[in-house]
Amino acid sequence: MDIKQLSKSELQIMKYLWSLKRAFMKDIVEQFPEPRPAYTTISTLLTRMCNKNYVGFDRLGRDKQYYPILKKNEYFSKQVNTIIKHFYNDSRSQFASFFAKNADLSIEELEELQLLLKSKIKKKKDK
Repeated sequence: MDIKQLSKSELQIMKYLWSLKRAFMKDIVEQFPEPRPAYTTISTLLTRMCNKNYVGFDRLGRDKQYYPILKKNEYFSKQVNTIIKHFYNDSRSQFASFFAKNADLSIEELEELQLLLKSKIKKKKDK
């Protein structure tokens, strides 16, 4: 699937669908803070997202129950890889270095990251 960057509104709908798993239009609209967007706006966006194969639906009587086809990790991975390609000369190590130097991580987060890296290194060595 060719994954393009979602608009701000599309991404917000996807976040709600990833959280809800399955939802009717009213469930999605209710997730938005006040003032909520019009049903017609959400309907138009959902139709576009269905056409892009990011969202699917099951027809239950006259209603549609929507569900995400696009996986959250798949989308996020694609966006991070695009950032790495365009801003870090396609170098994951440059990106990781920038992240480590500039992210304000707590001691716990740094230790968690350290464990993750050690585990990844071990798996690579064991291959």
